[in-house]
Amino acid sequence: MKISGLQTAGTPGDVEANLRELDAACARARAEGAELLITTELFVTGYDIGDQVRALARTDLVGPVRELARRHGLALVVGAPEHDDGVYYNSAFFIDPDGEVLGSHRKSHLFGELDRRYFTPGDRATSLVEFNGLRIALLICYDVEFPESVRAAAVAGADLVAVPTAQMEPYAFVADQVLRVRAWENQVYVAYVNHVGVEGSLTYVGRSCIVAPSAEVLDRAEDGTRLLYGDVDPEVVAAARAANPYLDDRRPQLYSPLSPAPAPEDRSW
Repeated sequence: MKISGLQTAGTPGDVEANLRELDAACARARAEGAELLITTELFVTGYDIGDQVRALARTDLVGPVRELARRHGLALVVGAPEHDDGVYYNSAFFIDPDGEVLGSHRKSHLFGELDRRYFTPGDRATSLVEFNGLRIALLICYDVEFPESVRAAAVAGADLVAVPTAQMEPYAFVADQVLRVRAWENQVYVAYVNHVGVEGSLTYVGRSCIVAPSAEVLDRAEDGTRLLYGDVDPEVVAAARAANPYLDDRRPQLYSPLSPAPAPEDRSW
């Protein structure tokens, strides 16, 4: 399956402008034969937009995206803030070409004061959907920097890990180095789709990439707004895992002490 990613600065705080950009990107991606388009973290609203992110989370942000998916016949992974019973999440939604929401992921590892000021962490290491013969795991930005998250996706049988991202300076090395390691050590495709430009207090590093299970970078966007593409093949994943059997050779009983349950009074974990 051919996938695409939209690296962009977006228009912070302007939902309608971001939806127009997504509409145009869907048309270009579909014309290139892509069946899935992945956007950046909190694409629909912008990431570093202050208290506005909570106000926008209370509006219907997913409905218009579902209509775009239907119109273009294209699956989408779209980042947007989510409000649920008084609680706010930094979320990503998987929407199929019929406009149905097949699944979603709430960012489980919050980064710094900006995330923690507005959002509650999700309670799942990753979230999986099945689409067109692929198992696709969703993570969001900082989640992918924890090896346990991608390993959980791989153990669950993921072929592709889709990662909407808002990675800023001075962490360009994550995109340059860590993503290839995550793909290799789990024999899984990784699509890491980042913001560019300046937004609020943040300067984004761009460097979006689609990485194969071999750690080969299939496509990369250094800077600027652009679409990137890659082909995801579950047979390649199966062959990679047969040749490099990290998942089979694990010894989970040795690792359990690394993840003790925190004591009730200990909130530092």
